[in-house]
Amino acid sequence: MNPVRKKRLYIVLAILCGVSIAVALALTALQENINLFYTPSQIANGEAPVDTRIRAGGLVEEGSVKRSADTLEVDFVVTDGAHGVTIRYHGILPDLFREGQGIVALGRVNEEGVLVADEVLAKHDENYMPPEVMQALEKSGMMQQHNDAKAAKQGYQQESAQ
Repeated sequence: MNPVRKKRLYIVLAILCGVSIAVALALTALQENINLFYTPSQIANGEAPVDTRIRAGGLVEEGSVKRSADTLEVDFVVTDGAHGVTIRYHGILPDLFREGQGIVALGRVNEEGVLVADEVLAKHDENYMPPEVMQALEKSGMMQQHNDAKAAKQGYQQESAQ
């Protein structure tokens, strides 16, 4: 093989190796930042991976919020109508967080099936609900109950305003 061709071959191989390494690093970085969404039913059925960062969402169950007296730790149950999953969060909850509202929690499921959240997101307004949460609630029939309760609440507020 002629020396010029040999030099070109080495350059092409070096470029291919560099591109391969860059693609591998990019894919590894992207894979670590993927947060798949799981419903409370999927978590209760064991479909969610343990010790892997996930997103879970649904409605905060009425009467399930338990706050620690001396720390910022809060335990509450999120449901999709069929199953509920306990979420443990250490920190200050969003202002819009309350029972009966839709939330999305980001965290890791532990061995007991409890989602230890490091971030809790609440709905921005009365009408918004994340698409994944809405689909899960529609599937379980809980969406209609949520809409009925919301309509009853609005009717009560209109009557009391008059």
